[in-house]
Amino acid sequence: MAHAICIHETGGPEVLRWQEVSVDAPGPGEVHLRHKAVGLNFIDVYHRTGLYPLPLPAIPGLEGAGEVVSVGADVSDIQPGDRVAYAGVPAGAYATERLIPAHRLIKIPPQISDQQAAAMMLQGMTVQYLLRRSYRVQSGDTILMHAAAGGVGLIACQWAKALGATVIGTVGSPEKAALAQAHGCDHTILYHEEDFVARVKELTNGEGVQVVYDSVGKDTFLKSLDCLMPMGMLVYFGQSSGKPEPIDPGILGAKGSLFLTRPSLMAYTAKREDLLVSAAELFDVVTSGAVNIEINQTYALRDAAQAHYDLEARKTTGSTILIP
Repeated sequence: MAHAICIHETGGPEVLRWQEVSVDAPGPGEVHLRHKAVGLNFIDVYHRTGLYPLPLPAIPGLEGAGEVVSVGADVSDIQPGDRVAYAGVPAGAYATERLIPAHRLIKIPPQISDQQAAAMMLQGMTVQYLLRRSYRVQSGDTILMHAAAGGVGLIACQWAKALGATVIGTVGSPEKAALAQAHGCDHTILYHEEDFVARVKELTNGEGVQVVYDSVGKDTFLKSLDCLMPMGMLVYFGQSSGKPEPIDPGILGAKGSLFLTRPSLMAYTAKREDLLVSAAELFDVVTSGAVNIEINQTYALRDAAQAHYDLEARKTTGSTILIP
């Protein structure tokens, strides 16, 4: 019998319940997948708390890797036994087995393990759209990455460095600073101890950076704008500290004709062709050695609640996976 972590009401990690579930035969365009590993991401917290509502009851999770058990009608490019991975909607990854639309699946290259794939698809394809599409990082750019020692942060630091950028990262502790530096971050700022705006201006000779990547939200949003050079871009892609207060768009003009975008992986990979390009670029930088995917925490899937506690307490670094 298959098992899953289910949510029957929104709330804290305690609402995550381990229970038996049934998995039907795949319908047209569907695949029956047996997970080998499941990725943990902060969007899972947003689903659990109801910030991004799911119809209840629900199985959370947007990232996983495993083996195809069977396929439904009209599925021709994926076969039973294939190793595949995915990131994005529909939710349902916190399960030993699930049904998923075939068009969301990507075959895993032989050089990449199931656990690596589960640890990198959502975070890695997020970095792909951040660095290559929301703002296209060029050699010689200077960027600011908040939460540089997190899962997205560590991948982004390596990838941006490989593109020839100077990387400034904010972190919460000396240990996280050392981790970010070991992954390509040129300058780290301890945001509990330093004014990151003043430090960014110091590091850039008062000019500011071309782009700020901000997944923190409320605690950093306005100051992130102050780190930008004229006509720079704030890419606000998460809100781990909560939603920023609403702003008058005129502030963007007053601060130097700035650009602001709120992107999402789901929009950037909604089309099958975009999904394939994003995954291919990610696989290329990983298999070439330009980006290393490091799994720093592993939990049993049934212990997902503890993983959520640790994620929200900022005890985790890099990528975290759940093992069915």
